Amino acid sequence: MEERFLGRERELGILKRLLTKRSASLVVIKGRRRIGKSRLIEEFGKPLKTYTFIGLPPEKKVTAQMQRMEFSRQMERQLQIPGLQTKDWGDLFWHLSHHVQEGRILIVLDEINWMGSKDPTFLGKLKTAWDQSFKKNSELIMILCGSMSSWIEKNIISSTGFLGRTSLNLTLEELPLSICNLFWHTRGSLVSSYEKYKILSVTGGVPKYLEEMHPEWTAEENIRMLCFEKEAFLFKEFTHIFSDLFSARSTTYKKIIERLAEGSADQQGIGEALHMKKGGTIGSYLEDLVITGYVAHEHTWNIGSGEPSKFSRYRLKDNYLRFYLKVIEPNRFKILQDEEVRPLGWDDIMGLQFENLVLNNRSSIKKKLSLIGEDVVFDNPFFQKQTKMHLGCQIDYLIQTKYNSLHVCEIKFSKEKIGMDVVKEVQEKISKLSCGKKFSIWPVLIHVNGVTEAVQNSGFFSRIIDFGELLN
Repeated sequence: MEERFLGRERELGILKRLLTKRSASLVVIKGRRRIGKSRLIEEFGKPLKTYTFIGLPPEKKVTAQMQRMEFSRQMERQLQIPGLQTKDWGDLFWHLSHHVQEGRILIVLDEINWMGSKDPTFLGKLKTAWDQSFKKNSELIMILCGSMSSWIEKNIISSTGFLGRTSLNLTLEELPLSICNLFWHTRGSLVSSYEKYKILSVTGGVPKYLEEMHPEWTAEENIRMLCFEKEAFLFKEFTHIFSDLFSARSTTYKKIIERLAEGSADQQGIGEALHMKKGGTIGSYLEDLVITGYVAHEHTWNIGSGEPSKFSRYRLKDNYLRFYLKVIEPNRFKILQDEEVRPLGWDDIMGLQFENLVLNNRSSIKKKLSLIGEDVVFDNPFFQKQTKMHLGCQIDYLIQTKYNSLHVCEIKFSKEKIGMDVVKEVQEKISKLSCGKKFSIWPVLIHVNGVTEAVQNSGFFSRIIDFGELLN
């Protein structure tokens, strides 16, 4: 049975626009590992004559010559042209271009960062081949695709060599919750929002992780099967992420992720945890993690002017990475010895996992509040530093509109119904908020497992949003 293609309608529609162009298209598609880049390209390429070439994983022994030889083997199989010379990328690209001179053709260079990172001439020769040969076929589409988004950003998107040549630069993010819900298929209406949340707290909106789930199983059964067996998909995934993407630097990147697994932090705080000075090196590592899609860089702002502040924080936006570090890794040796694991500390991170899911789906929150893009001046997690003039405070998610409205969103996870303590908590945050009298404040509560009747009847919250609403 053919695998069902879920989501990505918008991205697929953007790609299909290229089919009406009267000139060749050079396309870049990037996004974190397992996010569905290859699956999207496969769906787009179904009606097209497609040639796909995949780079070898970046193991230490893999050389530039091995990458060329593998490219040659793939080309020989697909184009049936034996005996190719493999010492020069220019020759390989020339042979390929010679066989794609006419007709609607799709060429995919998948994991291009693996393919070209060991040969400094790779991208220059690809650019020359595009200019001199490939683009002469006005119906040709070439897609450059990879998981190491920072490499693609630096070497292709921001490169003067490719300036003005790319027709489309597409970055894939996690699937929205409404699409994640479809992975429960026909059982979706029978499974509670809380049950779904427990799985999403591990997988986030990463399609491959959700595909590994059994919708007829409970959340506990799925998580045990995915995480707590030595053969489990998500037991091994962490190592693959860091070895494939970050190779020699993986230890430093892991230390950054470990710090952010405890909660968001500014660059100085991250540097102190790693005993590194604030500045260039730590900044470049953080930029790589942001571009690759595992970390969010979130600025606070001046409410009065609506302008960004110089203060910003980094948040680990990937739920799987935190779950692995906080829950799976501490039990690693037990899992390898086939011991049954009942993880401790899981409940301690559920609040951060829930907050991640909501913040990664903030467009759905704004939709629930009937806000459109042009209404919003700024929206982000908000933090106000203590000064002589005002107290410090932190708000899970704040939306400022051009109508002088502040939507103060409290994201609250609880295994039980949320009681009146949440009202006091949000009142205290609002009392510390330095915003002046011209703003109207609208408290919003976002929850997963219900609220008490007292909270419902208090009239304090302008809107109470159940997690289930975001799934539908």
